[in-house]
Amino acid sequence: MLDESLLDSPEGLAEADHRALLRGAAEAGARVRTAARHAADAGVGDLKPDGRPRAVLIAGPGAAATQTADLLGTLAGAGSPVTRLAPTGVAPAAGALRWELPGGAGSVDLLLIATPDGTEPGLSLLSEQAYRRGLTVVAVAPAGTPLAESVSGSHGLFVPMAVAPYDHDEPLAASSPGVLWALFTPLLALLDRTGLLTAPPDALQKVADRLDAVAERCGPAVVTYSNAAKTLAAELADALPVVWTEGVSAGPAGRRFAAALAELSGTPAVVAELPEALAAHSALLAGPLAAGADPDDFFRDRVEEAPALHARVVLLRDRPLGGLTAAPAARELALTHDTPISELEPEEGGELETLAELIAVTDFAAVYLALASAPR
Repeated sequence: MLDESLLDSPEGLAEADHRALLRGAAEAGARVRTAARHAADAGVGDLKPDGRPRAVLIAGPGAAATQTADLLGTLAGAGSPVTRLAPTGVAPAAGALRWELPGGAGSVDLLLIATPDGTEPGLSLLSEQAYRRGLTVVAVAPAGTPLAESVSGSHGLFVPMAVAPYDHDEPLAASSPGVLWALFTPLLALLDRTGLLTAPPDALQKVADRLDAVAERCGPAVVTYSNAAKTLAAELADALPVVWTEGVSAGPAGRRFAAALAELSGTPAVVAELPEALAAHSALLAGPLAAGADPDDFFRDRVEEAPALHARVVLLRDRPLGGLTAAPAARELALTHDTPISELEPEEGGELETLAELIAVTDFAAVYLALASAPR
């Protein structure tokens, strides 16, 4: 059950936030600036590539690497395929994971390694394998780790991850806002130099400024009725989030939101892009999870038994290509099935800025939902 009173208690939220998730969300802009500075100090801005890589391969553990690959692939488009190398192993532990290069990978390809750990033997072995096969290797990980030594020893480029002192207090959540921006930002700067996407230093500064603006609007001191993230968290209490996205930037933001809800608060969510989402989820909205299905049992114990789980649509929108939009059809489908709908749309700005805003607001919402619904 969601403790809505906690949402408007900054002191209570701080006390409940053992993993510094709110602090990570609030300081996302500062993390972008630090990560961009680390990338510049490592020499990313001085690189003069001989052309675009044939393919970009990304390796790393957990949700952070998955989401980084998703974001970079979306921003790069079809110009050069961005592929995540999924690990194999018997457990999601640093010593148990292994990565393998595709059979055809070679000197015209680029391997990116992104990890908030850096102790994974499998990533060090992957770096050495890539060096033997002629791939260019770039890694973002904490400084002083075995991976840092391996990449530097294999003549790759190593960028120290931007970390905060509180990152070491508790095990890092893979969906933590700080982890995402610390890994994502240097790779944005790198792919800007290769010509795969556009992310010059001034664009990264605008991203940091947009993240700061969201933190001012959605921070713990801002009351729920004027705080979009707290409002969304309250609306998703005891609901199944059905996340629909529209626009290039909204797709990866919606997928990250679903992953963050699952990891941080244990809330399951389904996600799909419009217009296909309307067909993919129409049966879901008409089934037993629909808001109008299985009305509340009069004899249910209101104290001991949780209310029935019902769907709630969350529509994340960016500017759709060509001005065409499926949003009216989405609203009509939800209304037809008596399903409530929440909508988020970023303010005007560049592609990176609007993407950053959607990620930041939904990150705050996932954190608030996790803190206010945690058992005490």
